[in-house]
Amino acid sequence: MLLLIAITALALVFDFTNGFHDTANAIATSVSTRALSPRVAVLMAAGLNLLGAFLYTGVAHTVGEGLVDTDLVTLPLVLAALVGAVAWNLITWYFGIPSSSSHALFGGLIGAMITKAGIDGVLWGGVIEKVIFPMVGSPVIGLVCGWFLMTGLTWLVHKWPPAPVNRWFRTLQPLSAGFMALSHGGNDAQKTMGIITLALFASNEIDRFVVPFWVKLACALAMAAGTYSGGWRIIHTLGSRVIKLDPIHGFAAETSAATVIQIATHFGIPVSTTHTITAAIMGVGSTQRLSAVRWGVAGNIVGAWVLTLPAAGAVGALSYFLISLFL
Repeated sequence: MLLLIAITALALVFDFTNGFHDTANAIATSVSTRALSPRVAVLMAAGLNLLGAFLYTGVAHTVGEGLVDTDLVTLPLVLAALVGAVAWNLITWYFGIPSSSSHALFGGLIGAMITKAGIDGVLWGGVIEKVIFPMVGSPVIGLVCGWFLMTGLTWLVHKWPPAPVNRWFRTLQPLSAGFMALSHGGNDAQKTMGIITLALFASNEIDRFVVPFWVKLACALAMAAGTYSGGWRIIHTLGSRVIKLDPIHGFAAETSAATVIQIATHFGIPVSTTHTITAAIMGVGSTQRLSAVRWGVAGNIVGAWVLTLPAAGAVGALSYFLISLFL
């Protein structure tokens, strides 16, 4: 029982780090364009993350049941997976790199399972379908959607003077930021719900994989609290270092990314909100000219994306090995 409590606590710590790590996903563009003040932005994002966490459970089932063999899952394995995920979140937050908290969690879980049971313990079909394909597909779709939406908006307002365009879209941007925050809560909070429910199932506290209400509430509150604390290093990276954003760009990026995330959540697909919004920002920026995107910064971000799964997996694997020596 003590180990289960420790795992639940660490899972909520991960959820908290996910919240402050991914605050930038929802509000970086709104803060950068001064559509919202930083504190108002994080308060709004925290509230809508909280609400979004209650809307779906499909992603939680994918994380808990679709990636590894649940019959082989033990509490030490879940603990090791969380250690890998939290460690990678903290490392990338420290360096201001908008990596994926989701893929850190998946990597930790897969690495721990390989150490415990070998490659046969991993449901590779589920990993390819629910992790690898979305990891590649969601940024591509986000970039394309951002480009098309920004192109359409540019055509609509091309005869307007810049001042009223900025004024109108600065007014609209809180709506797109709220949509993004709601979408983030709906997808990302479920990943921690899935891990805690997996631990409850592995310890025979529940006899079938159903997310209890208290798990939903705890994960929603932890993510909202993390979001409110703000991840200012990553907000700076997304808000100003990839491209210079005007309100119309922020609106287009947030709206296109949130739409992609909402569709994925509806089908129970755990996508990376970080990957999606970053790619949407690149797509929006590239409508001006390719040189408007700082591709060196973008390349560093993509490098972190590629490293996340194996790096978190390595930490998860090592953590399981060390934990198994004592438990």
